[in-house]
Amino acid sequence: MAENKRFTKATWEIMEQLLDVDNLDEALYGSLEIIIRTLDSEAGAIWYLDKESDRLHPIFHKATADISNISIENGIGIEGLVTKTGKSMMITDTENDPRFEPTVFDDQGLHTESIICVPLTNTRETIGCVEVVNKKNGEHYDEEELELCEHMAALAAITIDEKGLIVDFGEKKKVLATLKDITKSYPSGDGVSQVLKGVNLEVYENEFVVVLGESGCGKSTMMNIIGGMDFPTSGTLIIEDKDFSNPDDHELTMFRRHYVGFIFQSYNLMPNLTALENVEFIAEIADDPLKAEEALAKVGLADKADNYPSQLSGGQQQRVSIARALVKDPKLILADEPTAALDLETSKEVLAVIEDIVKNRGTTVMMVTHNPEIGKMADRIIKMQNGRVGSIKRNIHPLSAQELSW
Repeated sequence: MAENKRFTKATWEIMEQLLDVDNLDEALYGSLEIIIRTLDSEAGAIWYLDKESDRLHPIFHKATADISNISIENGIGIEGLVTKTGKSMMITDTENDPRFEPTVFDDQGLHTESIICVPLTNTRETIGCVEVVNKKNGEHYDEEELELCEHMAALAAITIDEKGLIVDFGEKKKVLATLKDITKSYPSGDGVSQVLKGVNLEVYENEFVVVLGESGCGKSTMMNIIGGMDFPTSGTLIIEDKDFSNPDDHELTMFRRHYVGFIFQSYNLMPNLTALENVEFIAEIADDPLKAEEALAKVGLADKADNYPSQLSGGQQQRVSIARALVKDPKLILADEPTAALDLETSKEVLAVIEDIVKNRGTTVMMVTHNPEIGKMADRIIKMQNGRVGSIKRNIHPLSAQELSW
């Protein structure tokens, strides 16, 4: 009986917040606070769907973890599934429930043990969702608590429908590459292994984007498709408004030669050529290259021009490979684990070069790495999960390379 009275009181408080409102933002945040307080939850969020990008953004959240600059693809993860299907989801024991996928709160250090996520559905469509995570006393959520969240979400959706809600999803940058429903499958034994399962992503001009994820999640495959080193099984790849899903041999050659540069974990330098000659070799096939000496100088190796790879340290060899990518003056540089074989200080030297390329040359750099610390210097962090883009986080204040530590 006491529980029913508590929930009834919370419902009335939410109605007072939402139905007689001057400031809708404050009312929605206040309603979220009521739900979190009533259910004694550790965290909660109201997610709103941006129809243009088909991504969910946390317009309000209350937690020790900051998720304000994260977005989720509609249909991906618990929040995306609830919004896509319009059906509530309650997971009382994440350790033993196969439906559970780590939430954005987990990514920010809050271990999810139980969760309620309910749709924000107005009279026409689902426009987002409301979620609460973990009870502070360690207990699991129950059906009555799920029902309270559904009542709150229904009232919020109705109010949003009546009052209107204008949300600023951030500045739109010029799109360099667009991936639409990209899949990639490979023959595997008697069957097929699907590595990418419908990737949707935009890569913008003049940004440093870091792609994180566990081994086998598809991050390197996605990057290889963007760079023309592999091709999608299905879906569409657009490069600067041109369909590049199935380029012919000439288009592919020109794209690799002039448009994109590559940096790999293994430096792939020609051992019989000096540092300068390794860079000149690529400059000779580029359309309008930088001077090889200039490219080497930009990575701090002007004094090593006549050294062979065997006479250079690992960090210096990696910087030569960066100069080799840079000499083409590409719009896009793709880097696959470029610091994996390097120690911290050498890694920071290499990352400082990449930082300078983005800031001072306007080049877009996409880096695949297992190291989440590197994400702190990125403009955006893309987290791959099970062959899809699980979440995207935008860093408002990226760190410099020299501020990183691991």
